[in-house]
Amino acid sequence: MLHLSRFVSTGFFRAATRATNNSASIVYLSRVKMATASSNIYETPKYVQEYLAFHFGQDRSDYLPFASSAKDAVDFNVRIAQECAQLSSSGQHVQPTRALDIGCAVGRACFELAKTFDEVVGIDYSQSFVDCCNELKRTGSMSYERLDEGANYSTHIAEIAFDVDRSRCTFFQGDACSLDASLGTFDVILMANLLCRLPKPEDCLESLPRFVRPGGYVVITSPFSWLEQFTPKENWLGGYDGKSSRDGLVYSMEEHGFKLVRESAIPFLIREHARKYQLVFPHLSVFQRKV
Repeated sequence: MLHLSRFVSTGFFRAATRATNNSASIVYLSRVKMATASSNIYETPKYVQEYLAFHFGQDRSDYLPFASSAKDAVDFNVRIAQECAQLSSSGQHVQPTRALDIGCAVGRACFELAKTFDEVVGIDYSQSFVDCCNELKRTGSMSYERLDEGANYSTHIAEIAFDVDRSRCTFFQGDACSLDASLGTFDVILMANLLCRLPKPEDCLESLPRFVRPGGYVVITSPFSWLEQFTPKENWLGGYDGKSSRDGLVYSMEEHGFKLVRESAIPFLIREHARKYQLVFPHLSVFQRKV
């Protein structure tokens, strides 16, 4: 039986093969050696482990524990906006009029939210994303290039649906960890696939009660793909020492005056080129601020 484990203190991988007579041979694979060719990702421990799972681990039930397929993952931004819109008929007898999308990227969810909410505010840290949002708001469409294969691209048009009142949307560049208090309060806040790209996610979560009306909602999706290049490990909500990011998120939100009312998985699909896609299954959680 082959077993791979990390010797962090020594910087080596250990590959141990156990024979039936309990004897073992141990092969040490230097992480330094594997990473010598920095331009070759296949020399890195991360890819060695991923490919071992790819080749030998797909018969495990937990390799792909989701029933959804790639077709179920299209139009994520439409579906997540519908999740938010459904909260307007949740029995609170209050018609939501303001929605905030923190980490709005290029704005599709905001424009979809404008079908339900009277005012939608989108905030993103990327000025380039915000510029796209404002161009789409102004003209209703813009062209973009899509990679098809190698260096071959095709040109396409991003268009806002005719039934969207684009004037309901406002876009700003901003920091999710330090939101401007002048934004006011909202009926629904959306944070889609944002948490694990923040340097201090807890700072963002701690600020939410200032921006959500009592009885209002926060809709959060996250794949919990923590990377230290974005978030120092000590600021992760989980994903280390056996800790669950889902549990860390729920605990934090409850500490800040919210209760979990629903959770599930909501897939999304990102195309890299014609034959390569990222199929992701983020955790979806809906929290309500306690009255």
